[in-house]
Amino acid sequence: MLNYLWGFMILIGIIYAALTGNLTSVTDAALDSAREAVTLCITMVGVMSFWVGLMRIAENSGIISGAAKKLNPFLRFMFPGVPANHKANEYISTNMIANIFGLGWAATPAGLKAMEELGKLNHHSKTASRDMCTFLIINISSLQLIPVNMIAYRSQYGSANPARIVGPAIIATLISTFSGILFAKIMLALPDKKGGVPK
Repeated sequence: MLNYLWGFMILIGIIYAALTGNLTSVTDAALDSAREAVTLCITMVGVMSFWVGLMRIAENSGIISGAAKKLNPFLRFMFPGVPANHKANEYISTNMIANIFGLGWAATPAGLKAMEELGKLNHHSKTASRDMCTFLIINISSLQLIPVNMIAYRSQYGSANPARIVGPAIIATLISTFSGILFAKIMLALPDKKGGVPK
């Protein structure tokens, strides 16, 4: 659906530019945007390589596993349907830690693995379990201490102080994460459609 929407918008833009005699401006803007996109991709590859490398060092040195153990009480609180030593907990922890450090790209593989394990606990049902929904909410709200992507974008586009976004980002993601957790716990307390409260 989005492909059709974008295609429609591009087509309308080109037709309007042709009718108003601005087709050259559209061509110039397209070329400039393509150049900026390539430059931004190169910048992001460097930034993400650096932070993903740090995450790998932290993983190999045991920092990630130590942090994951510290998250266990929170995981038990948020995901009561997941057994204590289940693999899903490890993937959820890795995903959350990567998100906290602003590494959304590094968090994605762990998030997919976590959903896969939660799906197994849900007996591969076509309806998502409460734990799956809770994980999705927390993953989307995504508390971030270092918004790496935003810092890289701001740096690329000439910000005088790219890291100035850190404070507001922490406040915004704290609020979104707290709201997500509150919503998830309220929904967990509500009875399901069958009239019972799932365990």
